[in-house]
Amino acid sequence: MTEIQAGEAAAGTAAAGRSPDRSAVPAIELDAVSKEYLSHGETVRAVKGVTLSIAEGEFFSLLGPSGCGKTTTMRMIAGFEEPTSGTVRLHGQDVTDVPPNKRDVNMVFQSYALFPHMNVWDNVAFGLKRKKVPDAEIKRRVGEILEIVDLTGREKRRPREMSGGQQQRVALARALVNRPRALLLDEPLGALDLKLRQQMQIELKRIQRDVGITFVYVTHDQSEALTMSDRIAVMNDGLVEQLADPREIYERPATAFVAGFIGTSNLITGEVSDASGDVATVRLGDRGRVLVNGGGRRPGDSVQITVRPEKIRILLAEPDGQVSAVPGTVSEVVYLGTYNSYAVTLDNGAEVTVFEQNAHDSTSTAERGDSVWLSWQPHHSYAIGS
Repeated sequence: MTEIQAGEAAAGTAAAGRSPDRSAVPAIELDAVSKEYLSHGETVRAVKGVTLSIAEGEFFSLLGPSGCGKTTTMRMIAGFEEPTSGTVRLHGQDVTDVPPNKRDVNMVFQSYALFPHMNVWDNVAFGLKRKKVPDAEIKRRVGEILEIVDLTGREKRRPREMSGGQQQRVALARALVNRPRALLLDEPLGALDLKLRQQMQIELKRIQRDVGITFVYVTHDQSEALTMSDRIAVMNDGLVEQLADPREIYERPATAFVAGFIGTSNLITGEVSDASGDVATVRLGDRGRVLVNGGGRRPGDSVQITVRPEKIRILLAEPDGQVSAVPGTVSEVVYLGTYNSYAVTLDNGAEVTVFEQNAHDSTSTAERGDSVWLSWQPHHSYAIGS
């Protein structure tokens, strides 16, 4: 999935699934949760006072780069890590000191951890047998969950006889058959190839919708989070930089880090030259102008603006009207199948990325070395922190 497609997917994700019940008691709450480690005589703060709540039936993602604290946060929800400070609640109950086996959650790992000597049926039924659930109920529940994960008819296969995607569904079924009130997934698609990973993203969302329980998903893959999530917490250096639905995070990033981490974004810094009415004008050099929501800005204010590459048009002449218009020179053109990626160097030396769909009515025929104008609508300029 390209960043363009990911952005489009973000727009429809929340509407596509069953709406989480945010009026009820949250399924999961973290209240000022921190985690510190002692490493080589120094204190390392892996998680720094994270506070958030996850609704019943929500598909919630913890997204961020390696080392940002997302997996540690999930492990504190599961009970595998004890917070240094703060409180963890599951369905309104304080479980901060409750061991993992006493929490009504299950966890699926990237490695799947299936029993190689057992077939699919026995792998899925293992937890129920340990709990001494009656045989008739085991048969019914295992049959139901195998149908949901589309593994009916493969009950006698062993893990080595299955594809990576099928093994992943077995691991899901084994966790879900115990009927946890929340399922925690730690980068479960990381071992799959790109095409299969994209297919499984849709499958995971379907399964979550069918079973109707809370999913908490850890990933460093932006397109995964945008495709599947009702809401996303973007983490960086142990903190949540933004918590919102996919569209809000993609279209209105709260910080420069979020803008740069989610897909591709252009960051433009300038000074407000005019702030009359609802639109402020930011001058770039002698000829360039960027229009952005006024938002109480005044002439002389410094502002950092983000604009997504797919929102920008490349023109061979200066545009008229109330639009942003910035001159530059095409420094690179890369053909990427469904779209072209342009690198355009502005007069001040900054580089802007533009995505243009490959369609018969494309707006430009720009080539490397051409002098061009970049143009976009005022509402596609978003001031960081506004």
